[in-house]
Amino acid sequence: MTQGFHPILPADEAGRVAAIIERCNLDLVDLSLQLKQAHWNIRGMRFQSLHEQLDTIVAQVRLASDELAERIVTLGLPADGSAAVVARESRLEPLPGGFLTDTRVVEVVSKALFVTIDGLREAIGSTAELDPVSEDLLIAICGPLEKQLWQLQSQQL
Repeated sequence: MTQGFHPILPADEAGRVAAIIERCNLDLVDLSLQLKQAHWNIRGMRFQSLHEQLDTIVAQVRLASDELAERIVTLGLPADGSAAVVARESRLEPLPGGFLTDTRVVEVVSKALFVTIDGLREAIGSTAELDPVSEDLLIAICGPLEKQLWQLQSQQL
């Protein structure tokens, strides 16, 4: 710990909470990159609406990632969202390369959102006793992402 830093949790608890949050943050960083990749490469009748919808989700995901990274630092540990760590540790499957039909975008982005949400829900349960403030932050991130998933999945036939 740095001099003058007053930890809000004992070091062992802070470390456990930070590790839980970090895992979610890595998924969110990966999700934001995948969403932009899909945003650029959509093809199909729903191009415009999906293109705009994905930008809305990206903004929400990036804000959530920033909040989680700042929570990790608040706990007294460094946050790491580097490309190498994201590539190695994210729970998301890689996005298919090349152009994607609008139908395929809805399918793969919905799956990536689901995996991210599943990780957030797991983290909510794991932080409940350790750190209710972190639990609340995870809940605040999870709810709006669930709404985005519902709105995206509603476009499937």
